[in-house]
This record gives sequence, structure tokens and C-alpha cells, in this order.
Amino acid sequence: MIARLASFRAGLVLATLVFALALVTAGWAQAKWEAPADSKKVKNPVAKSDKVLGQAKKLFEVNCIACHGPKGLGDGVAAAGLPVKPANWTSPATQAMTDGEIFWKISNGRGPMPPWKHLHESDRWALVHFIRTFKKN
Repeated sequence: MIARLASFRAGLVLATLVFALALVTAGWAQAKWEAPADSKKVKNPVAKSDKVLGQAKKLFEVNCIACHGPKGLGDGVAAAGLPVKPANWTSPATQAMTDGEIFWKISNGRGPMPPWKHLHESDRWALVHFIRTFKKN
């Protein structure tokens, strides 16, 4: 039963990626991906806790790991087939973004990064906290 559920989730992730890739043409050139200025000021309304991070880790394993990889390096199994390399969550550039910028990017997506607005808002904010756990010391 657990193996079937895991297989279904993996299939769902791959189907999502295929759909996202269908929306992107191979020659689509992208400028630097900037969140709108007003998003930079938005504060994370979800308090960081072990429970929140645990929930976010589960969301990461289902929705993000295929592209961003288990260590957040942007080297997941699906990353090789993408026309734009997924963000490296350990990079200083990613970690320098405000919580509001990261939330906006998760919510809206761009190119092969699908929008995740179907995830509850508190789950997307929890993912922002989780992305912060990849910061290099």
C-alpha cells in the first residue's frame, strides 16, 4: 500500500513536470527572475517550529525534490531535462531573498517551475522556512 502511494506520488510529480515543460518552448530566453518589489516586504506569518518544518519536509519530498534535489542544489532527477536549471537553495543568492520573494516565486512559478497556489498558503510559507534550512553555515 505504501509503495503504491509513493509510486502514485512520483507519477503525479512527473505528470506535473511534463505539463510544465509542455508550456515552455525550448528557445524561451529568460531574464533574471525577480519577484515584484511589494513582495519583498511581505513577512512570513507562519511561526517556525519543528512541526512546521516537519510538514514542509513532507511537502518538499512530494513536490520539490524531483527538481531541486535532496540537498536543495537544483540537481534533482528531473532537473537534467529542464530548459532552465532549478534554483540552488543553498546559494547565497537564494538565501539573500526575503521570505516574501521566495513565497511569491513558489506561488507564481515561472517557466518549468510550476505555480504552487494549489498548496494552502500556510504550506507555502512553511516551505519558505524549509528552504532556509539549506543555508550554508
